[in-house]
Order: sequence, then structure tokens, then C-alpha cells
Amino acid sequence: MTRRVVMDDKGIDRALARIAHEIIERNRGTDKLVILGIPTRGYELARRLQKKIEEIESVSLPVGAVDATLYRDDLGIKKDQPTLKKMDIPIPMDGRIIVMVDDVLFTGRTIRAAMNALMDFGRPLSIQLAVLVDRGHRELPIKADYVGKNAPTSMKEGVKVHLMETDGVNEVVIEPAPGA
Repeated sequence: MTRRVVMDDKGIDRALARIAHEIIERNRGTDKLVILGIPTRGYELARRLQKKIEEIESVSLPVGAVDATLYRDDLGIKKDQPTLKKMDIPIPMDGRIIVMVDDVLFTGRTIRAAMNALMDFGRPLSIQLAVLVDRGHRELPIKADYVGKNAPTSMKEGVKVHLMETDGVNEVVIEPAPGA
């Protein structure tokens, strides 16, 4: 099993442009929209999506971050203490359409934790999910509303999203999972 690039810089940009258009179309514009990313790479993708939507619609959209760390169901199982990342809820959530953004959708547990965290900040009108990559293997009944790329994988593989803001390169790779 070797490392293979499944999305390059242009592929990521095209996927985000398509997702931006889908968000606008599904919501009939941008009224009530708030874009929230799950740190680290989900937040960077949320910022990119915000810019694309703003360019298309000539509007200003709130963007922020929702840290799911303290809401995870595996806190007692992990050896290391969790590190809080970034929680930035830019405006009240009541009556808003939240588009949560993450890099990879896998089991669904991070998304569930992020939704639980978000509920502490109000009652949104709806929560939609945008992911750059859906790799399958769900453990919870969670499905993305917007998907950049479906990349079915085996459990012996891992999906890594590398972004310029955090890693110095834009790419999505599938590689052998640690210990595989």
C-alpha cells in the first residue's frame, strides 16, 4: 500500500467552489448563514468557503470555529489530556442556519461532539455539514450535506488533508494507517 494523492491544489479549490454554490442554492441565498469550522483544518476550510461565498454573493458572512474536544465520547479512553483548540462563535446561534465544516468525515463522532458543543450557544434553525472528504466507515447516523470528494477507504488506510495555512501544501492523500 502506497501513499497516493487524491486531490491536489486545484482539485481542492474546485471542490470548495462547488460546495459554495451548493450552499447558496440550497439555502436560497445567504440570509441567516453562519459558517463554523471544526479546528484545525475544518476551520481553515470554513474560512476559504466563506471567502468563496462572499465573492459569489457580494455579502459579508460570519465565520467562526466550534471546538468539539470537551464533548467527545472518548475523553476517558485517551491516555493524554485533551488540548483545547479554538472556540469562536461570532454571533448568537438562535434562528441561524449553521454550516459546519470539517476536513474528513469518518465515523461521525467528531461531528456529533461538535453539534453538542454548538447547542451550548443557542438553538440554530438548522445545522448543515460540509466536508472536503467523506471516507466512509460511519459509526453514527451522520451524513454530510455537501461533499468535496467521496474517497472510500479500507480501515488499513488513513486520509490526510494538508492545507497551505497549516502544512505548507494543498493536497489530500490516502496512505497506510499507522500500524497497518
